Amino acid sequence: MAARSLPIDPRSDDRTPALVEPFFHDVVSADGTVLQAWTNDPDCLIDGPVVLLCNGLGTNAWTMPALLRPDCGLRVISWNHRGVGGSERPADPDHVGVDSFVEDAVAVMDASGVESAVVMGWSIGVNTMFQLAADHPERVKGLFALAGVPGDTFSTMLEFLHLPRPVARALTVNVSRAVSSLGCLLTPVARRLPMGPASLAVLGHTGFMFPPADPETASRALREFLQTPIDWYFHLAVRTSLHGRVSLSAIDRPAMFVAGSWDVLAGPKAMRSAAERMRDATYVELQGSHFIAMEKPDTVHALLMEFLERID
Repeated sequence: MAARSLPIDPRSDDRTPALVEPFFHDVVSADGTVLQAWTNDPDCLIDGPVVLLCNGLGTNAWTMPALLRPDCGLRVISWNHRGVGGSERPADPDHVGVDSFVEDAVAVMDASGVESAVVMGWSIGVNTMFQLAADHPERVKGLFALAGVPGDTFSTMLEFLHLPRPVARALTVNVSRAVSSLGCLLTPVARRLPMGPASLAVLGHTGFMFPPADPETASRALREFLQTPIDWYFHLAVRTSLHGRVSLSAIDRPAMFVAGSWDVLAGPKAMRSAAERMRDATYVELQGSHFIAMEKPDTVHALLMEFLERID
């Protein structure tokens, strides 16, 4: 089915209410790497569907505030990427990237007793979930893509500059390599950045990120993100850049693509194109940046619940 555009909700999201603390537990992936997995429902008390979250590269649970609300209505299972937030680095430092993340996703599902689930991906997590659907279609009921594309992500960055895809890819990958080589010098500085409401206000004026609905939770998400050594984070980024496009003709699961109109890391044009190439996909565009889950948590969560109802 061709993609359809839904009307953009002009309302601002309300401030996020009190959130539950994620419950962390260890999961061993296929190569022996110990991951720090997390869930919002360790006792399986929520009477609702299960969603596997493939999060943005190096990010944490606090980037998805709506999924940590006591009344979110679904059970979330997820994990922190290799070498991030308590997860081990693999014995082979090059055993990272989208294929490794797919192995990790399967390990998290197995450890949680989940045979199949709707998968939600953000940013590089969209690459991961589409590769998961290609490699293990029996584990995936549906695909909810948030600010990301199904492969070759780096060629879709900086869409607003209208660069040819090979040029955009070369530029973003080489910048990632350069920052990785300087990471040991930059990490101590990054960890000391005062990431609070004032810093968020500055970011909100750059266009890279718009003001979040809950500045306190967004500050926590960014503070935890900056604890990852910069050299390791950009090593992960360079490795994920090797992931090519997933053949969408082989994916027969329903999908919803939710894009931010001003996203500089996953342009809406590329997301719309991906949705149009699928048989059963919906495309939604919101006025926001790459961080729309923090900027418009209510709207994004409502779309997720609508998608889950459609799958049921």
